Amino acid sequence: MMEILQFAWNILFRSLLSIVVLFVLTKLMGAKQISQMTFFDYAIGISIGSIAADIAADIESSYIDAVCGMAIYAAVAVGTSFLTQKSMKARRIFTGTPTVLINRGQILKDNLSKARYDINELLCECRIAGYFNIADLEYAIMEPNGRLSFIPKAAKKPVTAEDLQLCPRQERLTANVIIDGKIMKENLRSMGKNEDWLYQQLKIQHIKDAADIILATLDTDNNLSVYREGEKRKGIQILE
Repeated sequence: MMEILQFAWNILFRSLLSIVVLFVLTKLMGAKQISQMTFFDYAIGISIGSIAADIAADIESSYIDAVCGMAIYAAVAVGTSFLTQKSMKARRIFTGTPTVLINRGQILKDNLSKARYDINELLCECRIAGYFNIADLEYAIMEPNGRLSFIPKAAKKPVTAEDLQLCPRQERLTANVIIDGKIMKENLRSMGKNEDWLYQQLKIQHIKDAADIILATLDTDNNLSVYREGEKRKGIQILE
């Protein structure tokens, strides 16, 4: 029995250790590691993840050696990120360069092959971006992180307010003042309001308890929108 308990404790400890170390190292490497991965970032990421899995699964291996290995990979990633910020040559090596797939309406087959893309994948990405007719595109560029950027032809470009010579009012950020029944005091203060003001507005909407609210938002025009569980959104405009 003692051996079983010791084995279970060892597995639990190593699993939690791998999770904590993986989380800390990912935070140190930054959000770019999960949002805009390059080929190098991908290689570093899967290597660290593989070592983290070995910590939990292989109880005969040294977890200290594994943690050191993960730290080395993370240090290389951080150092490479710093290097690419300082050197254009290093940036081209580790980050890569964009690849033009459509140039002036013409599909570049050689670049498609270079990017390991076939025509069906290109058409799929075009549809996802909202372009169901590839003839509407002037340029399509594969970015170093694998995403595609599109420039439509002038006649197919969406109309903007500037094109119509309109001057719409600039939209501002909306603050979440209640989330899951909890009042966000800092957000309230940033909007120049306090809890007394909030409770007064909730009373106007016949809401007695903030705990019943899933989400409440407030914009710079003092528009308070309240979302309650099982109900549609209710909005009210507060006038100064």
